[in-house]
Amino acid sequence: QVQLVESGGGLVQAGGSLTLSCAASGRTFSSYAMGWFRQAPGKEREFVASIIRSGIITYYADSVKGRFTISRDNAKNTVYLQMNSLKPEDTAVYYCAAGTLATMTGLDGMLYWGKGTLVTVSS
Repeated sequence: QVQLVESGGGLVQAGGSLTLSCAASGRTFSSYAMGWFRQAPGKEREFVASIIRSGIITYYADSVKGRFTISRDNAKNTVYLQMNSLKPEDTAVYYCAAGTLATMTGLDGMLYWGKGTLVTVSS
């Protein structure tokens, strides 16, 4: 069993930056591909970014490509999402997830979800 705990959300003005963190429990963090997803009010949850186990390869949704960066530190059991040039449409609850394989559209073999952290971008 792996527990995922997100942090770093908050209120930021458009054009600003935030860095989200997701800390994982357990000693098998490096065995999982990791991803970030988000859910805006009244909308379905959508893929944001994913990263393979080693961290060498990353994937992004078109809506965040060039603005967001996903990374991981396997020694610290943590995955990050650096968000720059934030827009009001980035407002959402951001969820961290662990799976078996990172893909261009998310994670295959979804296994664990965090409870989310709220990001609000004001115009």
